[in-house]
Amino acid sequence: MNWDDLRFVVEIGRAGTLTAAARRLKVDQTTVARRLRALEEELGATLFERGDGHWQPTAIGSDVLQRAGRIEEDVSALLRVAEAGAGAVSGLVRVTAVGTLIGDYLAPRLAGLYARHPNLSVELIASNDNFNVARREADIAIRLARPTRGDFLIRKLADSGFAVYGSASPGGEAANDWVAYLDDLAHTPEMQALESLRGGGQIRLRSGNIRGLMRAVAGGIGRAILPCFLADPEPGVQRLSGPQPILSREIWLLVHPDARQQARVAAVADWLAECFANDAATFRGELQSPTRVST
Repeated sequence: MNWDDLRFVVEIGRAGTLTAAARRLKVDQTTVARRLRALEEELGATLFERGDGHWQPTAIGSDVLQRAGRIEEDVSALLRVAEAGAGAVSGLVRVTAVGTLIGDYLAPRLAGLYARHPNLSVELIASNDNFNVARREADIAIRLARPTRGDFLIRKLADSGFAVYGSASPGGEAANDWVAYLDDLAHTPEMQALESLRGGGQIRLRSGNIRGLMRAVAGGIGRAILPCFLADPEPGVQRLSGPQPILSREIWLLVHPDARQQARVAAVADWLAECFANDAATFRGELQSPTRVST
């Protein structure tokens, strides 16, 4: 059996369509379909059924996907073991985190990492998705919650405070209205806190882009609950909820145990821990004195 055919099947199961699987595999859709047919003919079984535009695994297909997923992780582990023996801090390291940390915190600091390790390159993946470090979708993941399962080495990076912010322009604040994240983030502590605070106020804008929300706050569209490290330095907004954050979320670093043995991954993980440690007070968001307390 050709492992490469199994890899194609795994991606179909993961993506749900041939088009999406082809995009992830960087091949055309015809190649994906051909590889699927080849494996089904070899096994003498149908692995997927198409319904509602998506490819759903059959009972046999589900079993194949489960076993092939374990093979994929084993192959990835073998590659990491081989790479760990090289010892040089060079090559590509993939880091995934929410967009705010990627664009506003990590990217501006990369020059310091490259000065320390000039043969290193980094891929920053801005996503809320749970990239699987075991399958090499990412080498390092930064998450706003401690993982409750999975084979990871984990390290707490910081506590991130959140507060209520409004427009810094005189008379520019919409006193009762709010701007907020999209509904798919309703489970987050920020959104739950907003629901408890907004009373009869309307949510005038929803967006998945924190920078966009912050600009809306500066423009007087409404208040928002924002991360202190991002909003406190912003000249267009001011904190309304006092010197102490109204809530705090933990920031965690996740690395696969095998990947941690690679010199390049270890170097980036140590650099990340150093960056967050240096800026711990900024992330906590505790002010010496309030700019204004909302009543």
